[in-house]
Amino acid sequence: MKVKAALLTMAALCVSVPAFGHHSFAMFDRDRIVRIAGVVKEYEWTNPHVWLHILAPDKDGKSVQWSFEMQSIAQDSRAGWRADTVKPGDKVTVEYHPLKDGSRGGQLTAGVLANGTRLGPPPPDGFLSLTPGDGGI
Repeated sequence: MKVKAALLTMAALCVSVPAFGHHSFAMFDRDRIVRIAGVVKEYEWTNPHVWLHILAPDKDGKSVQWSFEMQSIAQDSRAGWRADTVKPGDKVTVEYHPLKDGSRGGQLTAGVLANGTRLGPPPPDGFLSLTPGDGGI
């Protein structure tokens, strides 16, 4: 009986371990979506989450880095993203849920490529576009 209980416990732990590795999205302000345009610095097509890093001007016109967490490769693929969608130097506009602490970055919700191709859902009603220095251009 003890062996059966131990095996069931081990099986339950094996199934639940992947859930422990996933982090919360509580750091993002999911009530706001903002937009910023810039130039791709780096595009990390990796699991568990894809990352897009761009350079965009601040309020003084100085180029600063912004980092955007995306979804998994599988989820981003369904939204139209590919490993070669963008490369360093490409212009891109990013729509995202900003970080609550005001840091430069957030959770990417959609991207618009230089050719006008939109990857992700249409912007919501009441969409807020920020100005330079406030996180967008």
